[in-house]
Amino acid sequence: MKETYIKEFTEITPNNPVLIEGLPGLGLVGKIALRYLIKQLKPKKFAYLYSPHFPYFVLVNKKGNVRLLRGAFYYYQNPKGSDIILFTGDSQSQTIEGQYEIADRMLDFSEKHGVKTIATIGGYRMEPKEKPKVYIAATDQTILHKALEAGATLSTSGSPIVGTAGLILGLSKFKNIEAICLLGETRGYLPDPQAAKSVLEVLSGTFNFELDLKGLDEEIQKAETMVSKLQAIEQKRVLQAEETRKQEDKKTTYIS
Repeated sequence: MKETYIKEFTEITPNNPVLIEGLPGLGLVGKIALRYLIKQLKPKKFAYLYSPHFPYFVLVNKKGNVRLLRGAFYYYQNPKGSDIILFTGDSQSQTIEGQYEIADRMLDFSEKHGVKTIATIGGYRMEPKEKPKVYIAATDQTILHKALEAGATLSTSGSPIVGTAGLILGLSKFKNIEAICLLGETRGYLPDPQAAKSVLEVLSGTFNFELDLKGLDEEIQKAETMVSKLQAIEQKRVLQAEETRKQEDKKTTYIS
C-alpha cells in the first residue's frame, strides 16, 4: 500500500448528506462522540479508509484474527432532514503528509457523494470549570451562527486546530464544501465523555436531528470518579514531595 485509499462495499444514495468526522485526539472527544452517534443512530457501514500513514501495527480480535488500522464510513438515512455520513477510525495519521493526504481523500469522497457540509469534532485543551464549553470555527457564517445559537462559543483568534479536524476546514474551500469544527473543552489526558456530550448537544442543534444523550451519563460518572482518584493521588504526591524537601532542609549544614 503506497497511498491512502477508500474501499466501498455497499452503494448508497444519500439525500443532501452532512458528513460528521471524529477521530482519536485530545480526550478522545471526537472518537467518543462518533461512537455514541453510531450506537444511537444505528447507521449502515459502507466503506473503509486505509492508509500507510497510520501506525505500523495490526489489531488482533478475540478469535485471533488480525486487521490493519482503518477508518470507517457509516450512512444514516435521516427521516427528518439531510442524511448523515459518519466517519471515525482507529487512529489519526502519524505523518504531516498523511494528515493532508487523508483529509484530501475524505474531501474527494465527500464530493463524490454530494456532501455540501462537513462537521469535524475534536478536543480543546482546557480545565473545564463547569459544563465543558464547545468552541467553534467555520468556513461559512450561516452555519457558524447556527452553531452559536445551539450553544457554542466562538473560537479565539489565532488558535490552531491540529490534525484532520482542522485540515478538512482549510482544504474544504477547494472543493466548495462548507465545514465547521466543534471542539469540546477537555483536560485531555483521559477519555472525556462529558466534553463529547457537550459537542453532541451543539451538533444536534446545529443540524436539527434528535439525539438522546442520557446514555452518556454512566460514562461521565465513571470518568469523573477516575479524575477524582487521580487528583487525590497527585495531591498526596505533592504533600510527600513537600515533606521530603523539608526533611532534606533540616539535614543541610552550612560552613561559614
